[in-house]
Amino acid sequence: MSDDRTPILVGAGQLTQRDVAPDQALEPVAMMAAVARAAADDAGAGPALLRRVDALAVVNVFCWPYANPPRLLAERLGVQPAEERVTTVGGNTPQWLVNETASRIAAGRVRVALLAGAEAVRSVVRARKARVPLAWGGGEGTPVVVGEGKDGTSEHEVAHGLMLPTQIYPLFENALRARAGRSIAEHQRRLGTLCAGLSAVAAENPHAWFRQARSADEIATVTPSNRMIGFPYPKLMNAIIEVDQAAAVLMTSVGEARALGIPQDRWVYLWGSGEAHDRWFISDRVDYASSPAIREAGRQALAAAGIGIERVDHLDIYSCFPAAVQIGRDALGIAADDPRPLTVTGGLPYFGGPGNNYSMHAIAETMDRVRAQPGSVGLVTALGWFLTKHAVGVYSARPKDGPFVREDAAPRQAILDAQTAPELAREPSGPASIETYTVLHDRDGTPVRGLVIGRLEDGRRFLAETPADRATLDGLMAAEGVGRRGRVATRDGVGHFAPS
Repeated sequence: MSDDRTPILVGAGQLTQRDVAPDQALEPVAMMAAVARAAADDAGAGPALLRRVDALAVVNVFCWPYANPPRLLAERLGVQPAEERVTTVGGNTPQWLVNETASRIAAGRVRVALLAGAEAVRSVVRARKARVPLAWGGGEGTPVVVGEGKDGTSEHEVAHGLMLPTQIYPLFENALRARAGRSIAEHQRRLGTLCAGLSAVAAENPHAWFRQARSADEIATVTPSNRMIGFPYPKLMNAIIEVDQAAAVLMTSVGEARALGIPQDRWVYLWGSGEAHDRWFISDRVDYASSPAIREAGRQALAAAGIGIERVDHLDIYSCFPAAVQIGRDALGIAADDPRPLTVTGGLPYFGGPGNNYSMHAIAETMDRVRAQPGSVGLVTALGWFLTKHAVGVYSARPKDGPFVREDAAPRQAILDAQTAPELAREPSGPASIETYTVLHDRDGTPVRGLVIGRLEDGRRFLAETPADRATLDGLMAAEGVGRRGRVATRDGVGHFAPS
């Protein structure tokens, strides 16, 4: 029998809001209230459980400038938590919140916690296009902000146009292809197959934004409706943020769950957790085809769970772009031909990518899976920024052998921070080669700009853009650009690389 302070998840709720007129759409806080009530019902305790909430945390809301969303949510639910917390930006934060909250429950500092998040980007975009004003609130008071709030990119990276996920994740993908030694055509086929597997799961998920199983060819083939965005990713390989989705989970202790009469078949245990971050800025990474931090966060979580990755039945590897899935899979020691699906939701391009809150949906789905198959194990990875900060959780509906433990991540993080990486040359000049690259396209699918991370002959790394002529840009997409030589020069603080 578990100790009374053992932390558990007892309820989960999800909502996907489709085809609602902007002036009729639920705002994010209203969506959170709906999924919070659904989570309480899922736990079998209803309003009585919500009334016991003493810690309320909201995942950072992207689409609306709320001042205090936890206060607004508490008011909607008629609860008065002792804590109002909101996270910083980062897709890692839902899983990080679960890990952190579990520790606080185990320490006796939290009785019942509600973790919630929502985005209504679809409704906000439609309202702006239709010039429909949205009378959504802001909230009084100031919540406690939790999580790492450091910007995801440096000033030097921004000066070179490295700002958005659609500009940065293709850099990882091209590095992966070059490391594997595949042709561009073969790698695109593999990406299509990988993504088709995700979309097949989304097609069976009633909460998914796109419930259509797409073929590998459909996903990988560039067409007017599937335009190239950042080479090598056409539109159907990119996370879809223009969605209205919400998810919430309720957490408590074994003792509190017994006192509230929550049936044991609703209990889900956090067997293990882990957190780590890679070298923070893109230009400081060890390389662009691996993530030492995902490996470390996964090691922590699996070690605490007392199992190996082969014991996991249900996986959700963060899937904003194909590179994230592959690097996460490899870091966890999962073979490329492993038959286990890599998502329980359908992934961010097909299930939907509701800002920072996607992984709350993955956790909710994992709860359903492990409850339906007692004794099975689920694992969720979550990441923020650009494969930067990571959190992992291991779940089961049965208690593990031994108490809940959460490893102090600081000592191992210090080792990650000390890993060597190439020195960054801020004013590069001379002969050079491409380490990785991408070609960005406009909304018509026309190539407009090449971005390069390269190496000087002395091994130093640099950032640069390429000439914008079609011959150069088309050439980088027609044949492998990684390793291609040329010359780099600096003008007005920006590197310019001309391939030979």
